[in-house]
Amino acid sequence: MGMTMTQKILAAHAGLPYVEAGQLIEARLDLVLGNDITSPVAIKEMEKMKVDGVFDKDRIALVPDHFVPNKDIKSAEHCKCVREFARRNEITNYFEVGEMGIEHALLPEKGLTVAGDVVIGADSHTCTYGALGAFSTGVGSTDMAAGMATGKAWFKVPSAIRFHLIGKPSAWVSGKDVILHIIGMIGVDGALYKSMEFTGEGVANLSMDDRFTIANMAIEAGGKNGIFPVDELTKAYLAEHAARPYTVYEADEDAVYDAEYTIDLGALRPTVAFPHLPENTRTIDEITEEIAIDQVVIGSCTNGRLEDMRVAAQILKGRHVAPGIRCIVIPATQKIYLQAMEEGLLKTFIEAGAIVSTPTCGPCLGGYMGVLAEGERCVSTTNRNFVGRMGHVKSEIYLASPAVAAASAVAGRIAGPEQIA
Repeated sequence: MGMTMTQKILAAHAGLPYVEAGQLIEARLDLVLGNDITSPVAIKEMEKMKVDGVFDKDRIALVPDHFVPNKDIKSAEHCKCVREFARRNEITNYFEVGEMGIEHALLPEKGLTVAGDVVIGADSHTCTYGALGAFSTGVGSTDMAAGMATGKAWFKVPSAIRFHLIGKPSAWVSGKDVILHIIGMIGVDGALYKSMEFTGEGVANLSMDDRFTIANMAIEAGGKNGIFPVDELTKAYLAEHAARPYTVYEADEDAVYDAEYTIDLGALRPTVAFPHLPENTRTIDEITEEIAIDQVVIGSCTNGRLEDMRVAAQILKGRHVAPGIRCIVIPATQKIYLQAMEEGLLKTFIEAGAIVSTPTCGPCLGGYMGVLAEGERCVSTTNRNFVGRMGHVKSEIYLASPAVAAASAVAGRIAGPEQIA
């Protein structure tokens, strides 16, 4: 019986010739990630362990990004805790304000995650790095503490679902639409503790930014991880960014999958997830009623990359945000911010009546920089639309791509790019 791509990576890191679904293993870690919310808890757990330092100061990444720049005293204390821990342990990859970005956009950009890695992070969207052919998954802060101390973590080897992608996306259809379509199809627990493996000739028609978005939201289908094969586009990205060598793993031809789905990318349409679950999807053509909105957020670890900025600017250029609508644009890293500035995208956003923020996760989790009041509706390029996720429990979040979000900002209601003048 063959192994899936994920199973091969885990076997190699466990020092085993073969693993199978359900098997408990201890695996060597290539990187341990934490942010300003989860790291302080892990740091306190490490103190209880009474360990002498971290397993490898070069293989830990600490990225304060959720409440940074600090929004209040409590968030400032959290960041101080992380900063002092990084100094004590001489953590190489600690990213201070001015250098930081949204963690899941920043680490690939810095070359800290590469193909064949096993990565854990005390943040559920750590599964993003599967776009590069890595096994990456979110863990709790206690597991993060153990990972920082020992360089190892235990896993139950996941079974897998294969998504065979064919065709080429049409205009205005992006990775966000692909993953929302899949979550709408299988549900928020449709891939519970499974590896979501994306294969097929259609993968070549997805950009790296598309793949990051799709892998990022594997967790919203309950997935343990999402993963893409390493093709020429991946290798080109790694050649530009990778800070260390990488290993390519391929699934065996006789690998076993719990289920297989074929997705025709050419048949997909811009898709919106209605409140209050990512599975509650409709295509833009299926939205027949007028849904007025109050706010639009374009950013996050899901859709704050340069390609997302370009698409939003393409729609906003020469247009203006509708009266009474708040449009917040958040480039995911300083590098993306700078590139967007050099390309004139920030000028386009500001002239259109939007605001541009420093990199932060703030509005995605209802922290700051875009919290919703009672009864307000937001179209957001983030990843979750649970009750109270972005503010008041009686607010509503509609998840969409940057194209739909930008078009909705112009229309003052949920709209696709083809539906605005």
